[in-house]
Amino acid sequence: MDSLGVEGAFLRTKARHSWCHFDRRRRQRQCTQTQTDLVKQTTQGNFSNMTSSCCKISPIIPIFAFYLLVSSSFCLVHSLETGNQHATNQTLRPEEELQKLKIIRAHLNKINKPAVKTIQSPDGDIIDCVETHQQPAFDHPKLKGQRPLDPPARPNGHKPGGMVTEDFQSWSMSGESCPEGTIPIRRTTEKDMLRASSVRRFGRKRIRRFRRDTNSNGHEHAVGYVSGDQYYGAKASINVWAPRVANQYEFSLSQMWVISGSFGDDLNTIEAGWQVSPELYGDNYPRFFTYWTSDAYQATGCYNLLCSGFVQTNNRIAIGAAISPTSSYNGGQFDISLLVWKDPKHGNWWLEFGSGVLVGYWPSFLFTHLRDHASMVQFGGEIVNSRPNGFHTSTQMGSGHFAGEGFGKASYFRNLQVVDWDNNLIPLSNLRVLADHPNCYDIQGGINRVWGNYFYYGGPGRNARCS
Repeated sequence: MDSLGVEGAFLRTKARHSWCHFDRRRRQRQCTQTQTDLVKQTTQGNFSNMTSSCCKISPIIPIFAFYLLVSSSFCLVHSLETGNQHATNQTLRPEEELQKLKIIRAHLNKINKPAVKTIQSPDGDIIDCVETHQQPAFDHPKLKGQRPLDPPARPNGHKPGGMVTEDFQSWSMSGESCPEGTIPIRRTTEKDMLRASSVRRFGRKRIRRFRRDTNSNGHEHAVGYVSGDQYYGAKASINVWAPRVANQYEFSLSQMWVISGSFGDDLNTIEAGWQVSPELYGDNYPRFFTYWTSDAYQATGCYNLLCSGFVQTNNRIAIGAAISPTSSYNGGQFDISLLVWKDPKHGNWWLEFGSGVLVGYWPSFLFTHLRDHASMVQFGGEIVNSRPNGFHTSTQMGSGHFAGEGFGKASYFRNLQVVDWDNNLIPLSNLRVLADHPNCYDIQGGINRVWGNYFYYGGPGRNARCS
């Protein structure tokens, strides 16, 4: 992420998901009712009368926000220097190439577990159905020989709506599913690892030194956040799009962050949302993802199930798999709802998708500060700007349109809530919104009866006012 001119900075957030389904034939009817109910409450007329509840952030953002920003920034972006490193890697001597392939194959043997069943996804992914107790999480010394925990009680005030199917991913449209007692895991391939900037850090964010100028790392944001209290979880519904990403070394994401620590080397985060990352996945599909770290992305944590950490309990959702359908400009709008909360009894952080569908949990022992509570929650979008050819990137955030275009055109987060010390799910009371490059990507927030706290955000990147 980027610092903001006066040592200020952006914070970040990843989320949880509830899904409105569709496929252009079979599922149109399902979406119509959900969207109709929403549109009734979100017509242009209604939104023009909304009472804005968002605070504009002060010109000087606390220094701690800067440290959070730079520490938690996505590190898949490559500078021109990195690109040269890739070119160098392509001309490795035969013995170096053999050593690299040896490392890759050893790592693949570690993270790709034996499959009870294999499913070929229409989008090209291979999904392995792995016995629950053999998933990567149980390679961790503190989990060896154990099995997933039983589900905890939901936060008070959590009111699931109607039944929401888990069939929101491309692979599930094949008609195949994983048997009970297994979980679906997207298979990692040799090609996936060869695209990575560092084979040894595959699935993790790169560590870099940061400067305080606004162009030091190329990460740009449009986010809403709360801080200054103790938080035990968060919930949001996130509009899903397929933004254009200009090159392999950039990404575009929308997510929720649950954050704690001193914003230095001990930063703890739990993150969830959707992302388009050609480097990590090899395509431009929006994909459901998670991330965690307990040391500011240095030696701990990873995306999805690419290391020992997150314990998956659901046999219908593949973390890292493509989301389908997505929203369209002036067309159908689809969002996913995510809830992350801390189990008061055992202290683990659970992830729920939609209306009561548990995905799994992050064991409390993975963290230091988050063993207790979070000190900040952030929601929003982030892109990487590698300034190809010396100009601002055309990578899109959200829908690729500015917040002022509103419903059906701009991307949104809605029904933002947090979990308090007594395990109550409550509305936000002090949401702040911020865009660090508003001519490229912006944000507008408010509150109404149907969407509660919400905001629109995003933009096209390079344009007449953003170069």
